[in-house]
Amino acid sequence: MAKITYVEFNGTEHTVEVKPGLSVMEGAIRNNIPGIDADCGGACACATCHVFVDPAWTEKVGGPSAMEESMLDFADGVQPNSRLSCQIKVRDELDGLIVKTPENQH
Repeated sequence: MAKITYVEFNGTEHTVEVKPGLSVMEGAIRNNIPGIDADCGGACACATCHVFVDPAWTEKVGGPSAMEESMLDFADGVQPNSRLSCQIKVRDELDGLIVKTPENQH
């Protein structure tokens, strides 16, 4: 299990264990993390699971695919470290990952 810390826009932190193979979004949904709605269920067809990856983790997480970049066009406040959490697969190397949810998703 990898520990993922989800930080709400107001600073409230939620650290949960997420099974490798699941997405960061699935970890949030299964643990009732506020700010990640995942309206499309993880199909990369909306931007309601938009997160900001902590700068210390951006290289390990990697960049978005072309399809994900297209969906990020629909998100507000996109930054260079923006990702759709449904597209980040949890693996052992991501133990300790920190992501922050945008204010407009709360």
